[in-house]
Amino acid sequence: MSDRPARRDPSRLVEAEGFREFVRDDWGPADRRVRGVAGAAEAAEAHRDRLSAAFPGKRIALAAGLAPTRSNDTDYVFRADSDFAWLTGCYAEGAVLVMTPSGGGHDAVLHLREPAGPSEADFFANARDGELWNGAVPGLAEWSAALGVDVRPLEDLPRALRGQLPEVHVAKGADPLLDALVGAHSPELRTTLAELRRIKDDWEIGQLQAAVDATVLGFADVARELGEAVRGGGERWLQGTFDRRARTAGNGPGYASIVAAGEHAPVLHWTRCDGTVPEDGVLLLDAGVEVTTLYTADVTRTFPVSGEFSAAQRQVYDLVHDAHLAAMAEVKPGAEYSAFHNAAMRVLAEGLHDWGLLPGSVDKSLEVNGQHHRRYIVCGVGHFLGMDVHDCARARASAYHEGTLEAGMALTVEPGLYFHPNDLTVPPELRGIGVRIEDDLVVTDTGARVISDALPITADGISEWVRAHRG
Repeated sequence: MSDRPARRDPSRLVEAEGFREFVRDDWGPADRRVRGVAGAAEAAEAHRDRLSAAFPGKRIALAAGLAPTRSNDTDYVFRADSDFAWLTGCYAEGAVLVMTPSGGGHDAVLHLREPAGPSEADFFANARDGELWNGAVPGLAEWSAALGVDVRPLEDLPRALRGQLPEVHVAKGADPLLDALVGAHSPELRTTLAELRRIKDDWEIGQLQAAVDATVLGFADVARELGEAVRGGGERWLQGTFDRRARTAGNGPGYASIVAAGEHAPVLHWTRCDGTVPEDGVLLLDAGVEVTTLYTADVTRTFPVSGEFSAAQRQVYDLVHDAHLAAMAEVKPGAEYSAFHNAAMRVLAEGLHDWGLLPGSVDKSLEVNGQHHRRYIVCGVGHFLGMDVHDCARARASAYHEGTLEAGMALTVEPGLYFHPNDLTVPPELRGIGVRIEDDLVVTDTGARVISDALPITADGISEWVRAHRG
């Protein structure tokens, strides 16, 4: 049951009686195992308990969603809605979670599309979902056993949502069927989930560490391919190199990889990755592996392609490194979220002032109506991290940018300087240099732990790292 149309085989085999009779029988058991990750079901149950406490006596519904159409009859690869996955540990397309009040909490029921058997036309005639086209998938019993929840056919969903009392709090927009059955949506559900997801449990932190560890391997893969990139492979060769690691270690890249070499390094979101890689330039690599549980890393290193910074490149790098250290020192429980941002900006503004690039004083630039230094760093210097690269984006300002840090929060710190090649306010030797250093941190009871510290951050350290990997 779905609003999504089936994609039928144009050969019209469904009308061939002989084929239908022959294809119906003599099939052995299919592999329908749920290839889950240890602890995922238990973590999801704990997450549901937290949401249940936030919405006592209310029915709740969320959907995994459907793969969006890329063009005509081709889809993008499906990825489950993050809130849904956080609550279920299920990544099945078209699935819907309904939480119904029971006692002092909620009963959870997962609604899924039952795989079509050989006696059904969808088994062979539906090119979007049929198993002869796409392979076997777990059934209701397999998902129930793996997740420890009641799993029912998607056809039962209307009955589960019938009636007006209690009100259904639904996260709208992921699935047209759920939207049509419920009607109005509840914005506060997404906001509440975003704020609950700010605090990671130990299992989630383990998933983030796994994503970072795979990303570190991907960065080393890229460094080993620098020579090929210089010889003509270019940025796309390096992008493909990292993406191969991401697909091998998990779902794939957690976001569009930024592989920016030479004069592309100052471009904040250089995701085209279609340029050359000059031997005497720097490479700004901003990339992260998303593991199968959908947690993603987000790491950036800027390194000299040749293994040695020029004097101008080193000058910019060292200032960004100083800002990075100052910012990370402010990541601790009880600190204002804005503290690490402000610390980085002050260091950068002071350095830019010393270089004669600001029109007035440092304090004048740091005023709300000043911000002259932001010409060279128009972006922020960090964000929450988790299942989404910019995690918890629907949280209220008071719980995010205007809030305070707490133990269990995961975030990035990523100061940078970006001198575009056509920026006439900077001296010629600095034009075309872009540097960003980004680490992933988890707030602890006493400070913060840098979970991406397997990669060096000093200019000497990153240079030596490039030379060691490039050979």
